[in-house]
Amino acid sequence: MKASLSNSELILNADGSIYHLNLLPEDLANSIITVGDPERVSEVSKHFDSIELKKGKREFVTHTGTYAHKRITVISTGIGTDNIDIVFNELDALANIDFVSREIKFKKKQLSFIRIGTSGSIQPDIPVDSFLISSSGIGFDNLLHFYEHGHIKNHELESALTSYLGWADHNIHPYFVDFDESLAKIFESNRIRYGVTVTNSGFYGPQGRTLRLAPSIQDFNDKLAGFSHKNTRITNLEMETAGIYGLAKLLGHRAVSLNAILANRATGEFSKQGHKTVEELIKYTLSAIANSDLT
Repeated sequence: MKASLSNSELILNADGSIYHLNLLPEDLANSIITVGDPERVSEVSKHFDSIELKKGKREFVTHTGTYAHKRITVISTGIGTDNIDIVFNELDALANIDFVSREIKFKKKQLSFIRIGTSGSIQPDIPVDSFLISSSGIGFDNLLHFYEHGHIKNHELESALTSYLGWADHNIHPYFVDFDESLAKIFESNRIRYGVTVTNSGFYGPQGRTLRLAPSIQDFNDKLAGFSHKNTRITNLEMETAGIYGLAKLLGHRAVSLNAILANRATGEFSKQGHKTVEELIKYTLSAIANSDLT
């Protein structure tokens, strides 16, 4: 007999929806676009042919609808991998746990996650307003350290980066997780390049920024930009990708992160048309989904 999950582990609202996201299993499509900003959800769903569902709770806003005969859910995660932990565990629960029996389903459903996010380049040759697919995510947060995750990591690149950085004295132990290559192929074109993305635990000190507080690592971005291993280099910084890749792989799902480059930390430039660039990435993503075999 299967063990059912207790009320304190699988937390449901009075209407039977999952605790933080306020969603029911039937609210969720198999193809899911994640965005950080709650206001960006409507910037995606305004392109849908129809919208069947709009729900929200806290920073988690969800719209499910249809675009070019594809059923798609778009959901805001908020900023950071702490929120990714909530969103991805609860989305997986919606797909793979029976809320009536509170038991894990024998037959698992695989979801496809597509992140549409903003990011900053640390390489001078990656210009603002360009698009980038994260072939790998490097986590400078601690999310995956709370899960058994050794079997999903890129151990070779993780070891090379750890040795190169020498930041153990700063209690920094990055993890390295690759994207789902089959999902990424849907978004390939001459318009978008590949890169390796660092996921930071904050926006200021954890990304080497200085306002009034001095960071403990003065050459943070220069050090990252100088890493090279078998023609692999680090290209950009943001705050969710590594957590998305890690939890998606651990839970048996597919994930790819698409980045609109709005800043270049190497040159000090910031986009003068950020909203337009993000809008173009949204339309690019939806067009690729429409022409794919995603269901």
